[in-house]
Amino acid sequence: MGGGHRNPEAEPRKKQDLAALKEAQIPLAVRDKCARLLVDLNKCRRATYFSPNQCGHERHTYEECEYYAWMDRVHIKEKKAKA
Repeated sequence: MGGGHRNPEAEPRKKQDLAALKEAQIPLAVRDKCARLLVDLNKCRRATYFSPNQCGHERHTYEECEYYAWMDRVHIKEKKAKA
């Protein structure tokens, strides 16, 4: 997130694998552009019994994706306000 370098792994994607999200029991409320990363994060969380000091990379990637998605929404809103 720092230095203006975007992690390509954390890029928000519109197309999601809906079958994988359903199989992973991801709630509809959190199925956004970053839900594909939540599948891996939840697998890691379950494997480590939700240990707070585990799954750091997966959590960071998911939160970074959420941040990028928010920044994209802000830019769209700014463009609409200028028009």
